[in-house]
Amino acid sequence: MTRSPFQFSIRKLVVLSVFPAMALAQSQDLDQPISERPLNYLEDRRVNIEQELSQLARYSLRSGVGPIGFRSQENETSDAREFFQINLEKEEPIDTIVLAPTLWRDTQTGFRADGFPRAFKIVAGVGNDNTGRTIASFELDDHATSRLAPFLVHCDGLVASWIRLEATTLSARAFDKKYTLQLSEIMLFSGTDNIALGSTVTISSNQISNTQAWNPQYLVDGSLPYLMNSAEGSQSVSFVSTDIEDTSSITIDLESAYVLDQINLHTVDQSDTVPQSFAGDFGFPYHLTIEGANNPDFSDSHLLLDFQRDSIFKVSPIVTKKLAPHSSRYIRLTALDPYLYENITGSGEVHQRLRLGFAEIELYSGSENVALGKKTVSKLGPDHTARSVSALTDGNNLYGEILPFREWMRQLSRRHDLEVELPLIEAELNLRYEKQKTNLQVLSWIIAVLIASSIILVLVDRFLRQRAIFRTKERIAADLHDELGANLHAIALLGDLAQSAKDSPEKVSLHLERIRSLIRRTSEAAKNCTNMLDTPGLYEDLVGEMKRSARRITTDLNHDLNFENEDLIEKIKPRKRIDLFLFYNECLVNIIRHSHATNVETRLTADPKNVTLTVQDNGYGLPKKPKFSVPPSLKRRAKLIGGQLFASTPESGGTLITLRMRLS
Repeated sequence: MTRSPFQFSIRKLVVLSVFPAMALAQSQDLDQPISERPLNYLEDRRVNIEQELSQLARYSLRSGVGPIGFRSQENETSDAREFFQINLEKEEPIDTIVLAPTLWRDTQTGFRADGFPRAFKIVAGVGNDNTGRTIASFELDDHATSRLAPFLVHCDGLVASWIRLEATTLSARAFDKKYTLQLSEIMLFSGTDNIALGSTVTISSNQISNTQAWNPQYLVDGSLPYLMNSAEGSQSVSFVSTDIEDTSSITIDLESAYVLDQINLHTVDQSDTVPQSFAGDFGFPYHLTIEGANNPDFSDSHLLLDFQRDSIFKVSPIVTKKLAPHSSRYIRLTALDPYLYENITGSGEVHQRLRLGFAEIELYSGSENVALGKKTVSKLGPDHTARSVSALTDGNNLYGEILPFREWMRQLSRRHDLEVELPLIEAELNLRYEKQKTNLQVLSWIIAVLIASSIILVLVDRFLRQRAIFRTKERIAADLHDELGANLHAIALLGDLAQSAKDSPEKVSLHLERIRSLIRRTSEAAKNCTNMLDTPGLYEDLVGEMKRSARRITTDLNHDLNFENEDLIEKIKPRKRIDLFLFYNECLVNIIRHSHATNVETRLTADPKNVTLTVQDNGYGLPKKPKFSVPPSLKRRAKLIGGQLFASTPESGGTLITLRMRLS
């Protein structure tokens, strides 16, 4: 099967962009939004993010002078089309594209990306195919276009000989709001190898900046706006010589022969002082050659690199250069034109001295730094340095461990993703904690209300119990007064009648029999006074009981009893029936005691709603003093029964007592 010129190693190309929205979804690996995640997940996620951030490379921004990158011509509108194209020497597999932004110091928000495209696409092609194929496209928000971190595009199985970034919507650069396309670096990784390094660059703009700080080739020179700060490993102080000879060298024994393809020269760290005491190229020679050999005397040497810098823009914190491929064991770096350092003495004299220094020398054969930990020898003259030359191959700089470029870019991009996600999680956690706090406060108030309610219920229950006890005592007292008082008065009356009828044995015998009956009843009443509410059948035949009581108490009086709707009278509740009977008894006792009446008329009527009892006599009538108009015993009993009590003196004389109460 023949593949097309634009080939892929697998059938489907998967492109994942690392910008905030997608990075958030990738890092969380769950579909539901943060607001729907469990609280324990959010708390664990925050701890994991903070722990991971502590292990990732940090944004340490370089200063001084050096290559910046490249920016297109100025445009008045954002829809102007600009592009940068990286042309490789041959078709290469590409798995990751890195876009390093140009950074701007904003006085309000600090550092931010400047001129990063708001919308763009990545186009790839091979050979003479100038059209190519779009492999990814992006539309970014303000947060994404201002990010400090590199922008990563992951390409799975892409093979191409050129990569073009086409901006479809530009963003305005900060200082004049003109629309441009700006980048610091474009890296194309095949594994760990940046195959874009030193490639030719094609641009869309006809006008190229005339300043040495901006150049299309700076897009692929390996110079980045960051200092290598891995936050891991041990610090290492750079190697710097004192006075050296005009031609001095450093030799590294790789212990085995390697075909080298790249060298990374880390310049002397100047970040230990603020402001920096040098521009950033301290100790870096103006003319440097790198030779490789397999004999220690370099009798078979081959030139791997001849590097000359004619301006400060050719030096950056990490100078990355491709090497001519040749199998070599020994590598010699020779400073043909060393760095000139002017030292002013205390007397004001100016001494010019030659210096040579690097923070680290990395020699790559494929993806491996074969110089790491290898022996280094310098030929710099006597008493040339106070710093160990072993620092050149110890794998550390002033910040710690030196990372491979791809891993460095990955960690910076990952830091950005996590730093976008962490505030969202913290905001959600704070919202949850506030809700919990509010719920806790509400719960506290509910508990307080429940406690207060419980206390109130206890007090109310206590009050009701005491009131019930008082009402019970009041009832017992009333029952004793009304029941026993009436019976005792009837006994006394019958005794008087028996005394007056002593000449009539038959009447005496009748009165004595009634006295004995009342005594038995009084004894039973005394037993039942304390539990009249619970005594079943007590005064169940209310009409009969009222008739019998009338005969006992009003023996010598004419007493007319009338009952209407006796079927409804039978429906009166037991407690009210007892109270009604005792009220009636008290009325009769009061008539016998106080009225001197000869006639009594009782009428008990009932309808579906009310029961009415009227007791009328022809006696003296009610006292004229208002506070004595109704006997207190009747008032008490009426209160217990829950009825309405009326007392009056009819025109015909005597007293009329009326009690009205509800049937149910």
